Amino acid sequence: MSPRPATPAARDRLLAAAGELFYESGIAATGVDAVLARAQVAPATMYAHFPGKDGLVAAYLEQRYDRWLRTWDEVLAEHTDPVDRLLSLFDAVDRYRAREGNRRGCGFLAAATELPADHPGQPWLQADSRLLTDRLRELAVAAGLADPDEAAATLLLCYDGALARSAREWTTPGLHTDDPVRRARGLAAAWLAQQGHRPVR
Repeated sequence: MSPRPATPAARDRLLAAAGELFYESGIAATGVDAVLARAQVAPATMYAHFPGKDGLVAAYLEQRYDRWLRTWDEVLAEHTDPVDRLLSLFDAVDRYRAREGNRRGCGFLAAATELPADHPGQPWLQADSRLLTDRLRELAVAAGLADPDEAAATLLLCYDGALARSAREWTTPGLHTDDPVRRARGLAAAWLAQQGHRPVR
């Protein structure tokens, strides 16, 4: 008889349940009881791992950030062409969505509309924003673009727009068209082609 698969630890089940519910329904609309029911753990177990709902939200955002960063790092490592490395942002979104099943837009953008300024999850929202802005600027410098700040801002606008469009399509029946992320990648590629670049040696 083969051994039974190990049951995920309570903390992992709580994070998985919270991640699904916070993303599907929103943070404010998701009560602790719903997370406990999906994770199949007792309240005392949750409080042994997290300092209440706010702590669970922060841990969810930290985990999401780590997974997103690993995915983008992985995709970026597959490219050497400077423009392809800039566009890797969109390829990473595709891969992340395929792995995580996230099609409703950006969990960080959604959380940013819900969390107060002093919430313990805010550092992870800020880390995501810094990652996007700083990395895109560094990649634009490596591509030899004349204005790296403008390049980073333009690509980030395409990125945010694509994820916002994904959220709009998810919540509006019959609105689905082509993949917003793929479309945004094409627009970003066309914009970059107009700028010209000189790779840094």
